[in-house]
Amino acid sequence: MAKSEGKILGFNKPDKIRTDWLETFPYRGAKQLITYTTKEFSAVCPFSGLPDMATVMIEYIPNRKCLELKSLKYYFVSFRSVGIYQEAVTDRIFKDLAKTTKPKYLKLTTIYNTRGGIDATCVIEKGKK
Repeated sequence: MAKSEGKILGFNKPDKIRTDWLETFPYRGAKQLITYTTKEFSAVCPFSGLPDMATVMIEYIPNRKCLELKSLKYYFVSFRSVGIYQEAVTDRIFKDLAKTTKPKYLKLTTIYNTRGGIDATCVIEKGKK
């Protein structure tokens, strides 16, 4: 629960993030780089209780599984009421996607809307393109 300027705004803990909503489908094709981007990601700043809005970009080379997009969208929606710092969001999504898909290559970029005149971009990358 954040308390800012006399306001009390509630939010959930990260255990409410629904990794069980992530689904995959088999992939047997040629090596390819797949990119998914959404500008509709939001979570809650645990310091202020206010929403953090971001663009999330996923780049990956599948091994044997691809992400199912509707399940990815539902997974992202599960962050909306969770209090979690921006850097932790990036780390969490990266680990969840790596565990779910076991890709040959994975890069996750989160680009947050400007807050207090500061732009924040977080990037985690593993594997070889």
